[in-house]
Amino acid sequence: MTDATGTVTRVPGLLYGGDYNPEQWPEEVWAEDVKLMREAGVTMVTLGVFAWARIQPGPEEWDFGWLDGLLEQLHAHGVAVDLATATASPPAWLVRSHPELLPVTADGVRLEFGSRQHYCPSSPVYRAAAVRLARALAERYGKHPAVALWHVHNEYGDHVTECFCAESAAHFRRWLGERYGGIEALNSAWGTGFWSQHYRSLGEVEPPRTAPGPVNPTQALDWRRFCSDALLECYRAEKAVLDELAPGTPVTTNFMSMFKALDYWAWAAEEDVVSDDAYPDPADPDAHVHAAMNYDLMRSLKGGAPWLLLEQAPSAVSWRPVNVPKRPGLQRLWSLQAVARGADAVMYFQWRASRAGAEKHHSALLPHRGTDSRGWRETVRFGAELRRLAPVAGGRSTAQVAIVLDWENWWALELEDHPSARMRWLDLLRPWYAALHRSGTAVDFVPPTAELDGYRVVLAPNLYLLRERTAQRLAGYAAGGGHLVCGPFSGVVDEHDHIHLGGYPAPLRETLGVVVDEFWPLPEGAATRLSLADGRQLSATRWTEWLEPHGAEAVARYDEGPLAGLPAVTRRGTAWYLGCDLGPQVAVVLGEILRTAGVTPVLAAPEGVEATVRRSPGGAEHLFLLNHTDRPIVVTLPAEWTTANDLLAPDRVPGPALTLGPLDVAVLHR
Repeated sequence: MTDATGTVTRVPGLLYGGDYNPEQWPEEVWAEDVKLMREAGVTMVTLGVFAWARIQPGPEEWDFGWLDGLLEQLHAHGVAVDLATATASPPAWLVRSHPELLPVTADGVRLEFGSRQHYCPSSPVYRAAAVRLARALAERYGKHPAVALWHVHNEYGDHVTECFCAESAAHFRRWLGERYGGIEALNSAWGTGFWSQHYRSLGEVEPPRTAPGPVNPTQALDWRRFCSDALLECYRAEKAVLDELAPGTPVTTNFMSMFKALDYWAWAAEEDVVSDDAYPDPADPDAHVHAAMNYDLMRSLKGGAPWLLLEQAPSAVSWRPVNVPKRPGLQRLWSLQAVARGADAVMYFQWRASRAGAEKHHSALLPHRGTDSRGWRETVRFGAELRRLAPVAGGRSTAQVAIVLDWENWWALELEDHPSARMRWLDLLRPWYAALHRSGTAVDFVPPTAELDGYRVVLAPNLYLLRERTAQRLAGYAAGGGHLVCGPFSGVVDEHDHIHLGGYPAPLRETLGVVVDEFWPLPEGAATRLSLADGRQLSATRWTEWLEPHGAEAVARYDEGPLAGLPAVTRRGTAWYLGCDLGPQVAVVLGEILRTAGVTPVLAAPEGVEATVRRSPGGAEHLFLLNHTDRPIVVTLPAEWTTANDLLAPDRVPGPALTLGPLDVAVLHR
C-alpha cells in the first residue's frame, strides 16, 4: 500500500538496494547474494527487469521455480521486492515468430534483435504478449508477502520512442481521428493549405517519415504527442492487470529525469508512486545542480509526494565516451542529495556487477573484486548510515517559487525551421534553475494547468507554445499580485503551432506590456552588452529581440548593435519579461525579482553548500546541509536549528555553527 505521502509503507524507513539480475548467475551464487544483502542493510531489490526469456522460455513454456525460490529467500532475509513485469526486452522466440513487432526508423530501417526495447509501441503482438506476461506474474505473485512494489517495463522510451511501421501509421491515424474528429479539422489544425498538403481522408495521412525537406511542423508536433501516448497505453495495459490481480500494491515505472520524449505530467498521473533513474556525470562540475533540478521535478510530478530513486551508479557508468568513477564520498553525497529533495528510496543499478553483456563495465554495489573492494565497503557503510535517516521518510518540502514546465512547449520549441536552432529548452531552463539553486531558493515545477496562487514567483523560462487558457491563468496570477517572469521567444504559437498574430507574446501582451516586433537571434560566439538602470552591465548571448514597451518600463536596455537603446528586460507591475538570453547572468535579474517578491531562501548558506528542509507528516523537520566542495565549510545556523541533533553524526555537538568536511552532509532533526 501507499499512504497519503505516496511512499511505500510496507517497508519502514528509507528503501535501500538495487536492481538484482540473478538470471545472469548460477544458482549457487544466489544464496551468497541474499546473505550479503543482509550484511549491507539492503531492504529492497528490483527483481526480474530483463528476465522475460527466463520466465517464459517459449510461447507456452513457463519457468517460475527459480523465481519462487528467490522470493522466499529474499523474504526470509527481510528483503522486500520491487517485482518487474520484465516486458522491456522481448525474447528471441517472440521476435522470430513475429518479426513485424521490431521497430522501424523514419528512414525505413527495421531495427534488429540483440539489444533491448526492440519492439514497436503500437504492435498488437507485443502488447498482447506483454500483458500476458504481466498477468502470469500477477496471478502467481500478486499476494506474495515479499512483493512490496510492482515495476512495469523499464525506462520507457530509452532506446525506442517511436516507430514508423505500417502498424504505427494505422495507430497514428486512429489517434488523429479521436483528436480531431474529421479530416477537415485536421487540415485546419495542420495548415495544409501550405505546400499543397491537403488531405481528402485520414487514410492518406502517414507518420512524419524522412521527406525531401522540412515536414509539416504541426504533424511533427502531433507525432510527438502520439508517441508519448502510445507508450503510455502500453504502461496502462500492464498496470490494469496488476491493479486487478494485486490490488493495494503500488505500481510504478522508472522515469529518466527530465526526459524530452515523454510527457511525465500525463505519465505520473497514472503511477501510484513516481520513480526515477538518475546518472549525474562525475566529470561535470555542475552535475549536482542538474541533479537537483531533476529531483525537484520528480518531487513535483505528484504534487510534492515522496518519490523513489530506483537507479543510479555506485561509481562509473559504462555508456559515456569516458566513464569517470565517483571519488570517495561522492556516491554518499549524491545519494543523500536525492533524499534531501524528496526521495524515500536510494537504489542503484545494480546489485552484483555483470560478468558479460553490454553493461559489464558498469559499477555495482558488489563490484567484480567482491567484498574486498572500496565499492563494497562504501555499500555497507552507507546502508548503515541510511538506517539512521528513517525519521525522514514521508517528509515533504514546500516552495515559494514555481517553474512552468510544458512538454508540448518543449516539443514545439525544438521543431525545425525556427529563427535559431540554438533555442533549446534545457539550455534555457538550466541557468534559471541554477540561479535559484545557488541562492538556496526552493522551487517546484508545475504544469501549465496548475493553480498558482500559493507561489510568490512563477517563472516561465520559455513558453513558445502558449495556449489561450494558459495565458489567462498566468495573467490572472499576475493581476492578483503574483510575480510572473517570462523568458524570450514566448507567446509565439498556439497549440497547433500556428502563429499568434498581432505581435508576440500575443496572449500575454497586455499583462507584460510589451510587443516583440522582430526576433534578433545571435550566432555562435556573439554577444550583446546591455545595462541595468543602476549601471550594472550584462551580456546577452544566443537570443535578443526588438522589443517595444506598451505600458511596461525598461529594466535593462541594449548598449550596442542594431538594438542599442531598446529595452532588453521590462516590468509592468509584477509581470516581468526577459527578451534576451542572459545565460548564467540571469541570476542578477532573478535575484532582484526574488527580493522584490519577498522570497526567502531555505538558509543563507555559503557558496557550495546546498540546503533543503523536509517536514514529516508528524511535524518533525529535517534540515539537510550538503557540501559540494573539496574544502571544509563552516555554516552559520539559524537560531531555531542551533539545538538540533545531526542524525548522521550523533556525537556532533549542537551549536550556532556547523563545520562540514569536504563532500560532507549533515541532517539536522528537530
